[in-house]
Amino acid sequence: MSESVAPLLAATPPRPAPRPRVLYPLSLTINGVPHTLQVESSVSLLDLLRERLQLTGTKKGCDHGQCGACTVLVDGRRINSCLTLAVMQDGAQVQTIEGLADGDDLHPLQQAFIACDALQCGYCTPGQICSAQGLINEGKACNRDQVRELMSGNVCRCGAYPQITDAVMSVLESEQPLAAESPASEWVPGTVPA
Repeated sequence: MSESVAPLLAATPPRPAPRPRVLYPLSLTINGVPHTLQVESSVSLLDLLRERLQLTGTKKGCDHGQCGACTVLVDGRRINSCLTLAVMQDGAQVQTIEGLADGDDLHPLQQAFIACDALQCGYCTPGQICSAQGLINEGKACNRDQVRELMSGNVCRCGAYPQITDAVMSVLESEQPLAAESPASEWVPGTVPA
């Protein structure tokens, strides 16, 4: 060891002891099943779902809230699960893609995505379907332009946007037969609630 390095090594202070992990209680109902967990405050809802509960249908795309692959429903509203801390959702009802189907019976949106060929690689599909369900829950989209605008927070790198819009419109029209003719409720272009 050279003489110039030895004094630097001797002068380096010891590393502080690591802080103890602090865990917080968390109660969630996920896909109808109650869960009581202990989590660190820094765990995102996405990481809790995928890594702790093995609900891997929700995808980690950008991890910055820009692609929508991680979209889930919290109390019926669509959110980017990568942008919310799990502890912030204490007491919430969370629905993921795994919770939409009723056993072997696919949800109408899942059926519509298949019928309209609204997927290619499928990576964005869980987030697209959850976002579409949130859009329907919000009741603000009544035509193709509004569906496209209000789904714009969900990226499909394969470019299946026309088919995705077809799938969402088919469910909207079957649930609300006058959807294509009705005015939207409190919808402002350029705003996306997701």
